Amino acid sequence: MRNAANIPLVTTVKERCRVCFTCVRECPARAIRIAEGQAEVISGRCIGCGNCVRVCSQNAKRVLDSTKEVEDLLEGDSPVAAIIAPSFPVEFTECSYEMVVGMVRALGFDYVVEVSFGADLVADRYRKLIDSNANKRFIATTCPAIVAFVQRYQPQLVDSLAPIVSPMIATARMLHQRHGNGLKVVFIGPCIAKKGEIASEELPDDVQSALTFTELRAMLTRRNITPESVEPSEFDLPHARYGALFPISRGLLQAAGISENLVEGNVAVADGRIDFPEAISEFAAGYFDVRLLETLACKGCIMGPGTTSQEPQYVRRCRVSRHVQRRTARIDEAQWSAAMREFNTLDLSRTYTPDDQRIPIPSESELREIMKNMGKFSPGDELNCGACGYETCREHAIAIYKGLAETEMCLPHTIDQLATTVHDLNVSNEKLAEARSALMQSEKLASMGQLAAGIAHELNNPLGIVLMYAHIMKDEFGNNPQMTEDLSMISEHADRCKKIVAGLLNFARQNQVIFESADICDVIERVLRANGIPDNVEVRFERELTDPMADIDRDQMTQVLTNLVGNAVAAMPDGGTLVIRITGDDTRVHFSIIDSGTGIPKENLSRIFDPFFTTKQLGVGTGLGLAVTYGIVKMHRGDIQVESNSDPAKGPTGTTFTVSLPRHAQGFSVTATAGDMASQNNEELLGA
Repeated sequence: MRNAANIPLVTTVKERCRVCFTCVRECPARAIRIAEGQAEVISGRCIGCGNCVRVCSQNAKRVLDSTKEVEDLLEGDSPVAAIIAPSFPVEFTECSYEMVVGMVRALGFDYVVEVSFGADLVADRYRKLIDSNANKRFIATTCPAIVAFVQRYQPQLVDSLAPIVSPMIATARMLHQRHGNGLKVVFIGPCIAKKGEIASEELPDDVQSALTFTELRAMLTRRNITPESVEPSEFDLPHARYGALFPISRGLLQAAGISENLVEGNVAVADGRIDFPEAISEFAAGYFDVRLLETLACKGCIMGPGTTSQEPQYVRRCRVSRHVQRRTARIDEAQWSAAMREFNTLDLSRTYTPDDQRIPIPSESELREIMKNMGKFSPGDELNCGACGYETCREHAIAIYKGLAETEMCLPHTIDQLATTVHDLNVSNEKLAEARSALMQSEKLASMGQLAAGIAHELNNPLGIVLMYAHIMKDEFGNNPQMTEDLSMISEHADRCKKIVAGLLNFARQNQVIFESADICDVIERVLRANGIPDNVEVRFERELTDPMADIDRDQMTQVLTNLVGNAVAAMPDGGTLVIRITGDDTRVHFSIIDSGTGIPKENLSRIFDPFFTTKQLGVGTGLGLAVTYGIVKMHRGDIQVESNSDPAKGPTGTTFTVSLPRHAQGFSVTATAGDMASQNNEELLGA
């Protein structure tokens, strides 16, 4: 005997699942958990209602396939009966019921019987049950999904389950009484839960297998069985009467002749995913006093998940009603009554065993901790948007506690996290762009350094000779004013070339960086005194750091400050304000050179550290000062930034150079070249 709780009635096709949480939202038993980004059906909690199958837009839910099991029965030695659910008119709209019976017989079934007659037997037992138990309340048990729901999630109501089998089991027992226990029975209908019902430990082997209408159509297609290929056939006796109404809501009541008296409120009806759990919960709480609660997991069996029909609900209701009209108009009442008397003493009883699948609710403190992980720190943070598949944030938190859900299912929380991630990514991209720019600058300096070294060495000696002979000739031709003037011009420009070559050598040569602890303020003061600041330039010293000590090469940092201060003064030909600001922390010292000059145009900012780039007049500058400055700062494992505004419409004009240096030089290489600078910057990008 199989255990129904262990049978995977529905499984997820993982490669199709898009984790939309629709199945989670539609499952009344909360039998679907999200694990590792996939919707997984928990067999022990699943009641077989099939809502997840019906609502999955990706066809990612696979129903337990019984076709191989049925084919084996048909190939066996025992006779096999097909019992067809009364909802079949909803599935086979293209032909008469006689053709449907003919197609089923063509598959090899020995008997084809209406479950509707079993429903007639069950309806009679319900009428007697209600009449003989005036003081007891019952929940109808015609729907196996409802029975499973009560057993697992309202186990205290097991005694309220009507002790009567479903029409499927009643039909099977009727056939076994008539044809013997050697008969094999296959149920055919729209219900997935029937597959679990036939495996129940509380039911002996009444039914051997259950097919959905979807599976039946697949079998017919494989065998090429169509209405045109078979002869019409009638159902085997006994024929049914009002039991054929069971697949629609209140069908049980009408078949049993039980009046739904709205004044007395003795009967209540609830169907569908939303209504039936609420009705059972209110029944358990004693909120309404009814004799019988008729419940169906679907909006009637006509809406079962095992059908291929796409027709609206009320169209399907009409099809069943018209079929019942035609059948009852032709029924042999005497024959039907004789059959009812024949099976009047048939055992249609059933017992139920609780199968409690409830998981303890977390404490309030445990719940609040889970809520915090979802970014919900107060009731105001609980949006209850339902995007996760749960109706409230607390319900989602409880599901997380039970291992049925994940924090990432909370859409607002995930969006907030995504926004934070995007922001962090943007910041990282900005830093990466800055690092890439620094790397390109270093590589540019390295290349220019190698080129400059070669040029400088080749030009230095010839320029020295030119200058020497120009001075000798000036002495020899001192009495010739024109010759003296020409030779002075040669000397002036040769001397300028000499200075350019000296700058190239200073840029490209291997520099010995000799670190010593020095006061940055002291170095700045010495540079200011040495540079001779014009009278029309106001110097303001802002010291925000009490201990501006750092390990630096004093001479090279003097050169850096000389270049920056000189450029600042040159940018203020008509005078202005020069601000020198010292800031920092325990690990770094920052000094800023701020001028109120004309500013640097935006299009030039990206080029100011390029060798030979200058905005000064021809002959005034070499364009190497800032390139050398950049190189020295990088050799100190420092950083240099520039901000500038040259447009008066956007505010005060001026430029700010900020140099950031580490306080301590432990672990620094004391020898560096232009090529080394590029290597060091690569290491910084890689996290070395």
